[in-house]
Amino acid sequence: MLVLVCYDVNTETAAGRRRLRQVAKKCESYGQRVQKSVFECLIEPEMYLKLEHDLVQIMDQSVDSLRIYFLNEEMRRKTRVFGISRVIDPEAPIVL
Repeated sequence: MLVLVCYDVNTETAAGRRRLRQVAKKCESYGQRVQKSVFECLIEPEMYLKLEHDLVQIMDQSVDSLRIYFLNEEMRRKTRVFGISRVIDPEAPIVL
């Protein structure tokens, strides 16, 4: 399944800046960053549940925001990207 993870972490405090780093690091382990606080993650449903749980545990729901969008293949094909893009097709072969 493909999910789009978007977050906004309040960084006015040292704790907020730490949460921001933790959220970004957690998302990097599941998908690819497509914008500063937006990740595309191609993951299995079981792994999605772990990702969601981990992110909710990290964030402070009184000041932070997390949105997760589920994208089907049709929506993925209709995605349009403009400007700088380092998007890698997660299903394409990897050449080392």
